[in-house]
Amino acid sequence: MAPAANKKFRVLIVDDSAFMRKVLEAIFNGDDQLQVAGHAKDGREAVALAESLKPDIITMDINMPHMDGLQATAQIMTTNPRPIVIVSSESKEGAASTLKALELGAIEFVAKPSSGIDLDMQSVKEELLRKVRMAAKVRVVRTASRLALSVQGTNGNPAPAKLSAPARTAPVVPADQRFPVVVLGASTGGPATVMRLAPGFTRDFPAAVFLVQHMPATFTTQYAAQLAEFTSIRVKEAENNETVQPGTLYICPGAQHLRVTPTGRIQLDSTSGRINGYLPNIDVTMETVAAYAGAMSIGVVLTGMGNDGANGAKAIKSAGGMVLAQDEATSVIFGMPAEAIKLAVVDQVLAIDDVYAAIEKRVIGICKASPVGAK
Repeated sequence: MAPAANKKFRVLIVDDSAFMRKVLEAIFNGDDQLQVAGHAKDGREAVALAESLKPDIITMDINMPHMDGLQATAQIMTTNPRPIVIVSSESKEGAASTLKALELGAIEFVAKPSSGIDLDMQSVKEELLRKVRMAAKVRVVRTASRLALSVQGTNGNPAPAKLSAPARTAPVVPADQRFPVVVLGASTGGPATVMRLAPGFTRDFPAAVFLVQHMPATFTTQYAAQLAEFTSIRVKEAENNETVQPGTLYICPGAQHLRVTPTGRIQLDSTSGRINGYLPNIDVTMETVAAYAGAMSIGVVLTGMGNDGANGAKAIKSAGGMVLAQDEATSVIFGMPAEAIKLAVVDQVLAIDDVYAAIEKRVIGICKASPVGAK
């Protein structure tokens, strides 16, 4: 929702560094659409001020004393939802925490420059302002995921490290045999949305699943590892030239396009740059899956800004496949699903909690008509 004339979006800044709070305040107050409503130096203050100030948008640091940004995000998104943009480190540890925050319902993230000094923050100023303005306008969805409950239960301390689970194997199907292939396409709001969808997939799911999420290259390896903790299907970051197999959820690596060749191999492309403004590009994956799997292809267009996935959905529909779109009520941003719907290629528009059942029903129907492994 846009502010009324002369009314600015009110921002709550959460950061344990007084210097960083000052830098962020100068950036936001210098914008004609934003106004700083308050500051919090830790997660406990953030939760309290989110309730009392009712800001339009919250910028959240991760590493803070007393209650960290993950716990604060979990509590705010389950009790008093507000749009949250994570402003934190892009180190390996920072990427893991930022991903968890996105899975908890944070809308976007901006990586702090490594030194965090004023001059370097100016280098991300335009990105920060653009994402904060966008996030202030989106619909927030209350979350109550297992991740949120586990994060809230840590009482300010990091969750104990988990022992590595045994590597999961997928059923091996010869390359010349066909099986259903599902493509999930998501952008803004995607990590939290996928957290509600992924637990449905089983270890022996008789289809291959591709997830193409607009996400930086530094995040997707960690994303695959974290997602694997919440679903029993084998989850892995896709690798170039590997053979597509059922029973596996492949994460498209960040900053690369993913294609499926006519022989059923994964082809990664890191040289083409953005295609129609997107990297990775969902259309590219859906179009090649349509060519490979034909009527056995299933396209799912989830929450996100823009129109990526619409042309890919059209290709899947033209190949005899099925197309699902997330509904407006459960989408953080209805842009991508709406664009696919406009092309009249969507078979069903569903709330996120109904999407897995529709995928499963279609996959089972395909397998009954043409058992997995049939040529």
